[in-house]
Amino acid sequence: MTHKEKAEQLLKHQYHCSQALFGAFAEDFDIDLKTAFKISTCFGGGMRQGGLCGCITGSLLVLGMAMGFYDAQDKELEIYGNKKTDEFIRRFTQQMNGLTNCRQILGRDISKPHEMAAIRQEGLILQHCPHAINISIDILESMLADYLKDIAETSIDLKDIPDNEHLRGALRNISKLHDFRKNVNNLIYASSKNIGFIQFDISKFKIVNDLYGEKFGDQVLEFIIEQLKIICQKDQFFVNLRGDIFMVVTEYDKEEDLVDFIRQIDSRIRCFKEVNLRLSYGVYSASDKTMELRQMEDRATMARRAAKKNILTNILFYKEQFKDSLYNRKFIEENMQAAISQRQFMMYLQPKYSITMERIVGAEALVRWHHPERGMIYPDNFIPIIEENGFIKKVDYYIWAEACRFIKRCLDAGLTPCPVSVNVSRVHLRDDACIGVLLDMINSSGIPKWLLELEITETADDQQISKKALQLKEEGFTLLMDDFGSGYSSLNILLETPFDVIKLDKKFIENMMVSAKGKLILEQVISMANKLDLGLLAEGVETEEQIALLKSIGCDHVQGYYYAKPMPEDEFFALLQKDGSRSSEAVRLL
Repeated sequence: MTHKEKAEQLLKHQYHCSQALFGAFAEDFDIDLKTAFKISTCFGGGMRQGGLCGCITGSLLVLGMAMGFYDAQDKELEIYGNKKTDEFIRRFTQQMNGLTNCRQILGRDISKPHEMAAIRQEGLILQHCPHAINISIDILESMLADYLKDIAETSIDLKDIPDNEHLRGALRNISKLHDFRKNVNNLIYASSKNIGFIQFDISKFKIVNDLYGEKFGDQVLEFIIEQLKIICQKDQFFVNLRGDIFMVVTEYDKEEDLVDFIRQIDSRIRCFKEVNLRLSYGVYSASDKTMELRQMEDRATMARRAAKKNILTNILFYKEQFKDSLYNRKFIEENMQAAISQRQFMMYLQPKYSITMERIVGAEALVRWHHPERGMIYPDNFIPIIEENGFIKKVDYYIWAEACRFIKRCLDAGLTPCPVSVNVSRVHLRDDACIGVLLDMINSSGIPKWLLELEITETADDQQISKKALQLKEEGFTLLMDDFGSGYSSLNILLETPFDVIKLDKKFIENMMVSAKGKLILEQVISMANKLDLGLLAEGVETEEQIALLKSIGCDHVQGYYYAKPMPEDEFFALLQKDGSRSSEAVRLL
């Protein structure tokens, strides 16, 4: 993510411009966002009085981290840093046409409450601040890219910079990226041939670091750089964008030539010290040479991400439909925090029924996203993205809290207790925080623990499931194995983990029902679960034929469209009231 993209995201999350700008550069200086926000908040005083624009104060913080002096006796470095400060203010003032304070830029005084209310109501911050932030970032990136060249021309030596290897590395990377883009721009406008953007990364590079150590991971990256130096000839430029992501730009005549060049790269770098690496390559051919360079790079990024998911090939060319995927990802990432704070995420409940009693025996809590402009956003569109970036943890906590609140609502209304199951995402299997969160929610809501059931997906790693399931079971939670039959580890997990209920996967049931052999396997699975004293619930039940078969072979509890779709909690609450005469014995999943 670029500095501009980071700043834009932070601004949309309602951080002020000084925080957004300094926060965008925080990683370059090895500062976490929380610390960056604390620092930049203190320097936003003038801005909050309607005075000096926060973009200036935030930018001066960046310059101070990169070029400021730290030795009171080093007057030369102090003078150098002050000159750079003056240069930034001069360039900012010039490009902003003389506008340097918040009153001028927003046209209103943010120090007055009624004016600030109007600013928010009219959306003036998102209208005007991005322009000032983008100008600031352009100036900063240009100044930082020239910094190393300035060092060579002055008495300031790189070793005299404060002992911060991350800072020095960041400055080197900025300089290299600046030179790379300059060379690529010249190539695009000078060449009469086709221009190909090749972006690649190492699949599961984090696992390489975990298995062999970060030092080994750094050696892998250095190895790739050295090999690219050998492979790339005149008018073939490469750069290490970040981490394990690389970009190569080259001329070519035919698409086959470009593919051959990629295979040449792959053959040279796919093995390091007897460790095989799988690389994913995304390619964009610059058909429109007037397009901005960043847009070309973004298209190569889209193709690379698609290649990572493709099991047939590790080389994919950009397709226009990738753009929709990128825009959707960007929209999700920019709006997910607001969806939590503004309660756009909604808990839907899908009833679980007993076939024999034809009554509700529980419900599963599911998440839906009702966006004020886009309307309903379904889980398939946002769950994979927030699982990847880790935000799923916050969404899970949100739904868990909603489920506890709903259970308490039902108890207060005198309804027969109805268990609600919630999903425990894979991210929770890697830390212990979720146990404390769950216990706090149970205690604060004052509900019986057995009424909040936990669903763990069958396809997650066995050892992680076993360890977390044992801990949760020791705390007294009811555990459901979700999607039983969708993977290959179901029986092992049953052996090693203390599940109370297994949920038969929809596809598993459908596949088993197409033949007599399949039906026999399904019957044996159900018989095995009964002998192991496990509860059973069939998911995705949609037809009367499925109901009849499940009933005949001893699976009484079902969930699916045959009985009810997921519904808002008020609708489910009304359904429970209507179904209130059912016996309490029908509630528990055995």
